[in-house]
Amino acid sequence: MNENLESRLNFIEQIIEHDLRDNKNDGRIATRFPPEPNGYLHIGHAKSICLNYGLAKKYNGEFFLRFDDTNPSKEETEYVQSIIEDVQWLAGENLSNRIRYASDYFDQMYNWAEELILKNKAYVCNQSPDEMRDNRGTPTTTMKPSEGRNFTPEKNLELFRQMKNGKFNEGELTLRAKIDLNSPNFNLRDPVMYRIIKSEHHRTGNKWCIYPMYDWAHGLEDSIEQISHSICTLEFEHHRPLYDWFLDNLDNVWRPHQYEFARLNLTYTVMSKRKLLELVKNGLVNSWNDPRMPTICGFRRRGYTPESIRAFCKEIGVAKMNSIIDVVKLENAIRENLNKYALRRMAVLRPIKLLIENYPDNQIEQLEAINNPENESDGTRLIPFSKNLYIEQDDFMEEPPKKYFRLSVGREVRLRYAYYITCTGFDKDENGNITQIRCTYDPSTKGGASADGRKVQGTIHWVEVNNAINAEIRLYDRLFTKENPDDPQDPTDYKTYINPNALETIKNAKLEPSLADATAEQRFQFERIGYFCKDNIDSKPKQPVFNRTVSLRDTWAKIEKKQ
Repeated sequence: MNENLESRLNFIEQIIEHDLRDNKNDGRIATRFPPEPNGYLHIGHAKSICLNYGLAKKYNGEFFLRFDDTNPSKEETEYVQSIIEDVQWLAGENLSNRIRYASDYFDQMYNWAEELILKNKAYVCNQSPDEMRDNRGTPTTTMKPSEGRNFTPEKNLELFRQMKNGKFNEGELTLRAKIDLNSPNFNLRDPVMYRIIKSEHHRTGNKWCIYPMYDWAHGLEDSIEQISHSICTLEFEHHRPLYDWFLDNLDNVWRPHQYEFARLNLTYTVMSKRKLLELVKNGLVNSWNDPRMPTICGFRRRGYTPESIRAFCKEIGVAKMNSIIDVVKLENAIRENLNKYALRRMAVLRPIKLLIENYPDNQIEQLEAINNPENESDGTRLIPFSKNLYIEQDDFMEEPPKKYFRLSVGREVRLRYAYYITCTGFDKDENGNITQIRCTYDPSTKGGASADGRKVQGTIHWVEVNNAINAEIRLYDRLFTKENPDDPQDPTDYKTYINPNALETIKNAKLEPSLADATAEQRFQFERIGYFCKDNIDSKPKQPVFNRTVSLRDTWAKIEKKQ
């Protein structure tokens, strides 16, 4: 292989390239993404999805979405459906013929368990979970065995079949592999293969009351599906010897191989399903798809695109060492994507009226505006203009500081796509609050350019009053204030670091009329503000809600903060 080419491949791609060169597995490539249907997927799962699906696509292999549905007490059909939707959204294709379930293989797994029992390599244990933990031993002491370890294979087989037939209660018995009481790898100290769970399974109903543990099921599922490269995150590295042991001790099984890579850890985020569930149950967020959540459905509702998430996963790469990725990389990925494709629109979030005193009283003209300067094929649109406009409150200052190039008395600025205007004054109410800005316009500057060549430093956006759309705007920010809210060295409850400003809701913002027909699938740049999408859940006819996906880079905010 060309050395320059190999240096551009991640370590898993290098392995696959070598396997293909050696015609390993007859040149067949197959990968899988194996989620547990006990919660919604988050951005960390996106890295694994993009990696496994991307490898299968790159090497013309097979990809499976396989549900590890081995614990019915924590699994729900709702989670299954959400995971399918998320994975298909990220992949960009219908994967209905690529979906598999661990429960499809329960009969075969059970038969293999009986095979290990008859080989005297598995036994039924009557220790309780607490006893099992207490008897596990230490790195310098051996594990204390249960009496079942010395039972004959025939007796263990009889007990296991009684377990299967529902004779025992939950927690009363388990099936354990008979491996090594002294292993320095505690995963090999007679791990549990089956436990009793008397809960109805979302697919198999009450057919089973014993369910396989992940370490037992994982390699068997890979073998049945003939997965060539079983790719897991680093926490499963010490489980690989057990993965191999199970397969090595069964007859006539297809032999996959497990590889590990570093999981995605993101700043200002938690990646634990348990903690994300806690946020939902405690009402600290509205739902799993709350746009503040790092769930894939939350990002989708917030306006992230699958292309941006795939680009982010490609940029951070695949490594063997854990690290924490700056969330700025993810934010930049969506900015770069939307800058190319988002339609430009004008919206005034905190409106104040602007009166153009010398504009004809009853005239409304249609001005041409560019839909996307990055993509000429998106064309132009017409926006109404009259003497009565809304502008942002922040675009006027009574006593402006230095380097403030927006509107103030006596200063001339450009109205986007319209004219040059000069502020002549303002009106206040009895409380001293500014209620209206007054100005004049130069008719010769239509389109935002001066015939005499004079320049202005400021350009502000606007919305015409009579045709404005009222909308609710939700400004989302990072969910936590601390860079690593889940720091294991910090005894403080991670919920303490929830950002109280992660959501700001603005009522009665004013939007240009072209946004009346916006769909949830479209993405918009509200000029000078940020990227937005229409909320697909809370929007109602004539009452649209728009979510901010990400802000624009705001250089003025830095200047203002410095001053």
